[in-house]
Amino acid sequence: MLLEDDFLQLRLATSEADRRAAERLRYEVFVEELNADGPLVDHEGRFERDAFDPFYDHLVLVDTRKDERGLDHVVGVYRLLTGEKAQEHGRFYSEDEYDLSILKQSGRKLLELGRSCIRAEYRGGLALHHLWSGLAGYVLERDIKVLFGVASFHGTDLEALAMPLSHLAYAYLAPPELRVRAVTEAYQPMALIPRDEVNRVAAMRALPALIKSYLRLGGFVGDGAYVDTGFNTTDVCLVMDTERMSADAKARYTSGRGT
Repeated sequence: MLLEDDFLQLRLATSEADRRAAERLRYEVFVEELNADGPLVDHEGRFERDAFDPFYDHLVLVDTRKDERGLDHVVGVYRLLTGEKAQEHGRFYSEDEYDLSILKQSGRKLLELGRSCIRAEYRGGLALHHLWSGLAGYVLERDIKVLFGVASFHGTDLEALAMPLSHLAYAYLAPPELRVRAVTEAYQPMALIPRDEVNRVAAMRALPALIKSYLRLGGFVGDGAYVDTGFNTTDVCLVMDTERMSADAKARYTSGRGT
């Protein structure tokens, strides 16, 4: 699917070069920028990977001006796992952090999103829009009804994140039928300061761009945060019901979608 930028191309990774380049980009963002680590991270080769990767589709944004042999041609990535593939694997990645029973028991078609990242020099332009457009096509083609996945704040200092986490808890808590909950042994309350002390403008400014994008499309957050010390992040679980999206949100979500 070609995009308006004639040197950018969006596709599902099918080649080994695409998959390795996606893992290299993930290393640049999650390990080098955010100081994450994991048991399958290859520091010598500079690849961020985990045991879930073989079960996921990898939506990649490619700069066609780059040589694939250099593994820098993938400049954006989204990792996608359908409910059917999760059943084959046995679970979703997010289940390490959140109890997803309420979604899994709904009988609706689910899609887990994760490992979304964009190379630094491509941020602030159309790269995120392109990834969202490709995601919209993927969702519509498979008749997905509920999208979800963990999204992260950099760092694990809950006091420093009290304002944005509290705002999410008060303004964007998922309705009961979508309200996943952080696993009991790691549950961290999000409403850390009183509602009347929340500066909503400051809180929104403190939200990562990806989380704000979900919220603009009508997304919600689950109950509780999860502190991921291995990834050096504080995670929230975002849930988006495609049937609850407003007409304006659907138009933004599907605009410019490739086929």
